[in-house]
Amino acid sequence: MPHSVRLHAHGGPEALVYEEMALPSPGPGEVLLRQHAIGVNYIDIYHRTGLYKLPSLPATIGSEGAGEVIGVGPGVERLKTGDRVAYAGPLGAYADVRVVPADRLVKLPDGIDYELAASMLLRGMTVRSLLRQVYPVDAGTTLLFHAAAGGVGLIACQWARALGATMIGTVSSDEKGELARENGCTHVINTKREDFVARVRTLTDGKGCDVVYDSVGKDTFPKSLDCLRPRGLWVSFGNSSGPVPPFELTALKGSLFATRPSILAYTATTQDLEENATDLFEMVLSKKIRITANHRYPLARAADAHRDLEARRTTGSVILVP
Repeated sequence: MPHSVRLHAHGGPEALVYEEMALPSPGPGEVLLRQHAIGVNYIDIYHRTGLYKLPSLPATIGSEGAGEVIGVGPGVERLKTGDRVAYAGPLGAYADVRVVPADRLVKLPDGIDYELAASMLLRGMTVRSLLRQVYPVDAGTTLLFHAAAGGVGLIACQWARALGATMIGTVSSDEKGELARENGCTHVINTKREDFVARVRTLTDGKGCDVVYDSVGKDTFPKSLDCLRPRGLWVSFGNSSGPVPPFELTALKGSLFATRPSILAYTATTQDLEENATDLFEMVLSKKIRITANHRYPLARAADAHRDLEARRTTGSVILVP
């Protein structure tokens, strides 16, 4: 009998319940997937706590996974039974088996296994959209990236290095700082003992950064704005410390720009999705980016994965294994 991790009410990690589930059937335009690895991301915590609203409860959370197609619904032509695929976006990942819309799946090339795919697809496509689309980073770019040793941050370190950019990263410990440096971060700021605004000003000779990527939220706002050059861009794409409070537009002094991008908006069509994923796969297969699942948990221990992620005891990617 297959199992899933269900959320019957919003709350702490203990709200995640491992229980039996019925075997679903794929409908029109859908496939049935036997999952081999499931990605754990901070958005899962937002769904669990209720910060991001779910359509209804009870619900199976999780939005990233990789596995084998074991059933195909009517009208599906681009996929067949036996295909190796992955996805990032459709809710319901915390399960042994699940139904996924066929147009939200990407085929895995040789050299990308299930655990690697589940370790990188959501984070990697997020980084690709941040550095190549939200702001076109190049060799002349100086950027600030908060949480540089996290799952998204470590990929960003490597991608920024490949682009030749100057990356300043914030971390919460010396150990995480060393990890960020090893992955290509040019300058590291330990926020436990350094004022990141003052340090950024020193590192940029008072000019500020072209772009700030901020997944922390409340604890780094509005100081992130003080790290930007005139007409710089503040990219808020997460809330690990809590949501950014409402603010007056006058806070964007210096003609600053602000955006709240979503990976769903940058992969809205199947063509967008495939282009984003293909670029990511090429970066990994060419070894410009190396990604590993630093933390693996059985599906039944999803609550432990959430506890460790919230307590900042993890670095890099976290996956569940059915």
